[in-house]
Amino acid sequence: MTEFRRTLRFHQARWRQARGHPIGTQPIVPKPDGGEARLVGSRLPLDYARETGANFLTPAVLEQVRARTSSKEPNQSFDHQRLWADLLWAPSMSFNLFGDLAADLGLADRAIHTWWPDVPGTVSDVRFAHSPGRFDADYLGNLIDFDAAFVLDFNDGTKGIVAVDVKYHDLIKREIPKPTRLARYLEVTERSGVFGPGSVEAVNGTDLLVMWLEHLLLLSMLQHPSGTWSWGRYVVVHPTGNSDFTGATGRYRDLLVEHSTFAPLTTEDLLDAGALPSSAEGALRQRYLSV
Repeated sequence: MTEFRRTLRFHQARWRQARGHPIGTQPIVPKPDGGEARLVGSRLPLDYARETGANFLTPAVLEQVRARTSSKEPNQSFDHQRLWADLLWAPSMSFNLFGDLAADLGLADRAIHTWWPDVPGTVSDVRFAHSPGRFDADYLGNLIDFDAAFVLDFNDGTKGIVAVDVKYHDLIKREIPKPTRLARYLEVTERSGVFGPGSVEAVNGTDLLVMWLEHLLLLSMLQHPSGTWSWGRYVVVHPTGNSDFTGATGRYRDLLVEHSTFAPLTTEDLLDAGALPSSAEGALRQRYLSV
């Protein structure tokens, strides 16, 4: 991963420089007392980033970012600085991948059914940094959310969802769940019927924990007492070269005995499918696929 991540950092620095954007720092906002700040080629100065929206590829994407950052879901935790200024930040990449679709639901519907032809229903909404209920015990009772969520309308009054987690420069690491929430996680796991023997031991306290919890958030929606959600799929989008997530999604999928609610997809396959306008596809390739 070291060489891959170094390549992405260099690629983003060159992308920034080629477009004449100024260089950012670590920390993103230098301390007012003049403390030491290190230049970082894959970042933008925060004030410049907010004013110009330079981290985002199209006016429609930027409009989605401004709309999302001007509203707040209950109990959300949102890193506004990295969203605007960090060129490697996966939630920013999520807006660039799907923001044009959020602005055109017909295009979003065609894209979803191109990527996954078996998805039922019609796309009626695209949400970013979305959770159906943070700290809500009827879901998972935690702060987990989805980078993007495509809401589907059905003819029977229920809804479906394609919930997307986007990875780019990210590492995967071992995590431990809060003991007070483990019983709920195990309840959703057991009720779902999608996990094979030994799955809990393979994910609990391992590098697959966050993937499990994001999948469980989707599954908890399908189990919600309201009956609102009748279909769902959890998707992890990552570059082929990110060996952490290439390996982890494969290991995670092997734990499942029913696969319809989990579908990893590489960034390259997402762009190769022809689901996005050619201009958007080209801009995304230049921005995120190092050459």
